[in-house]
Amino acid sequence: MIERAARILVVEDEGLVAMALQELLIAFGYDVVGPASNTRTALRLLASEEGFQGALLDVNLGDERVDCVAEALAAASIPFLFATAYSDPAALPAAFRDRPVLNKPYPPERLRQALAQLLERADEASAR
Repeated sequence: MIERAARILVVEDEGLVAMALQELLIAFGYDVVGPASNTRTALRLLASEEGFQGALLDVNLGDERVDCVAEALAAASIPFLFATAYSDPAALPAAFRDRPVLNKPYPPERLRQALAQLLERADEASAR
């Protein structure tokens, strides 16, 4: 049996950051979906693509917040983490302040660890 790479949705509005994330995730062995630079694109990808194992969300996408994407991911039981420059938990969507957060800037190894933990916890939860 061939094991497929975990598919990770990237929601990030800064082009250079999104490109660097995509390269890192591919180097880590993930299949990247997106990146989506706004909530409309992210929600379209969620509706049209299947088999996400996780997502990485920037909290602010230009002049909009990522709350509706977080809600859609939670409703679909897709684990996600936030990547943000905000250190105050109040900056996160209120319903998801318990979710993992990567504070920008973060080293690549921290990203690798955070995603591995996110996916491991999701696997453990689904095995129960």
